[in-house]
Amino acid sequence: MEKRNDKGQFLKGTHWRTEQEFRDKNWLMEEYVTKQRSTGEIAIQFGVTDAAILFWLRRHKIPRRTVSEARKIKHWGLSGPDNPMWNRLGELNPNWKGGISTERQAFYESQEWKTVCSYVWKRDNATCQRCNMHRNDSLDMPFHIHHIISFKKKETRADTNNLVLVCEVCHHWIHSNANTNKEFIKEDWEK
Repeated sequence: MEKRNDKGQFLKGTHWRTEQEFRDKNWLMEEYVTKQRSTGEIAIQFGVTDAAILFWLRRHKIPRRTVSEARKIKHWGLSGPDNPMWNRLGELNPNWKGGISTERQAFYESQEWKTVCSYVWKRDNATCQRCNMHRNDSLDMPFHIHHIISFKKKETRADTNNLVLVCEVCHHWIHSNANTNKEFIKEDWEK
């Protein structure tokens, strides 16, 4: 198909770029709206930027998804034991920096900490103090000893009144934004 008129000007609706599927309204509707592909996925397929895909969405007046709509269809990965990073701690974690937190590491390797841990496990009956899961109920669920007052405060690091046994899921919840009431967290100035 000839793109230029006899004066060398591009004909209406044509341009110098090679044809690409993502510039076609029907194709874009099928991929973005029907198949719910992201602009990023489409951009990668054609080796262009997200901005190029967004340009054609606007050009064809195809409404963009809201953030909440995008989050509903986004693949966030697996959670819990199905996640390949589940329980990959220390050297098993790709973010491992070689044990650079020497003070913390030295404390957790000390006999004082081992003695305190043993006491807390017995005191709390090997049971998560938040959800009441017993260690024997879930052999693959890691349990953690949580510092109610932050580890940063040296005086309370090994204080058994400052320590509580929780399962890994509850420990993550304690430190998340979902813990709005700050359960199992006490600022050192609150005492």
